[in-house]
Amino acid sequence: MFYNLENLFDPFNDTLINDEEYVSGGLRGWTWKRFERKLQNTSKVIISAGGWRPPEIIGFCEVENRFALVQLLKRTPLERFEYRIIHYESPDPRGIDVGMIYRPDRFTPVYDRAIPLIYSGDSVARSRDILYVKGIADGIDTLHLFINHWPSKFGGAAATIPRRRDAALLLKSMVDSIASADPQALVILTGDFNDEPRDESVAEHLGAKLRIPDEPGFYLYNLMAGMTGKWDTGSHKYREEWSIIDQFIVSSPLLQHRSGFRLRDGDARILKLPFLVEDDLMFNGTKPFRTFNGFRYLGGFSDHLPILLTLRRD
Repeated sequence: MFYNLENLFDPFNDTLINDEEYVSGGLRGWTWKRFERKLQNTSKVIISAGGWRPPEIIGFCEVENRFALVQLLKRTPLERFEYRIIHYESPDPRGIDVGMIYRPDRFTPVYDRAIPLIYSGDSVARSRDILYVKGIADGIDTLHLFINHWPSKFGGAAATIPRRRDAALLLKSMVDSIASADPQALVILTGDFNDEPRDESVAEHLGAKLRIPDEPGFYLYNLMAGMTGKWDTGSHKYREEWSIIDQFIVSSPLLQHRSGFRLRDGDARILKLPFLVEDDLMFNGTKPFRTFNGFRYLGGFSDHLPILLTLRRD
């Protein structure tokens, strides 16, 4: 599962980052009580995602720090599932990070690291790292997981294209390195890419294919490609338009596996659970029931819907 949490901040001031909006007495009126409500809301989503059997591996973005993840796992019903955390502090100016939790009875990490994103021609600006985790799932197969939160379109979609291109090229170089060592590597890329499957950064620079080609060999395939172009389908909504910027992209061996873990086209889905959306009175249909609308506190879940991938095995 992957879930953009829409600013999971604790209410304490961190002088090393720009978190003033989310401190007690800040512009958003953030408090420990509101923080706890967001933790409970998030745990409800995770437990509901698997029909009372929550996902074994969950990637997050827009998490302030490890403390916030610890509270999520210790102060909610998630405690009984004994999740463990993989997290690194990112250099993002706002302090939002990517992270991962996993159930140690189903997944055993053997290596992890944060991959820094440095923009071409700009060594000063910073964004979120890409989180890489290599591990053994169910004691059977090695999975290579990449959790992403690519640069946003804040400042203009066209003006920020080069930044998402740089993120795509960095990620592709990491995948190519793995594939050169093991052409049968099982790779899963997920996250908030801030671009859709058909956009240049994902389809061309990363090279995630929109359909399964006839020829064999190692390639990346975007499991969300078939969901695009539908007016009421997406993981994020801006005004009247839904978009699929939260995605699962997998390596071809997962589609071709004869034993162990394997996938079929359609094993990825957007979790549009009834309590995660509300009526959109301005632009019709529904929209995510979010925590804030601008600076107005709503007490909802997130401005993104979570996505879920089902891995099958013999």
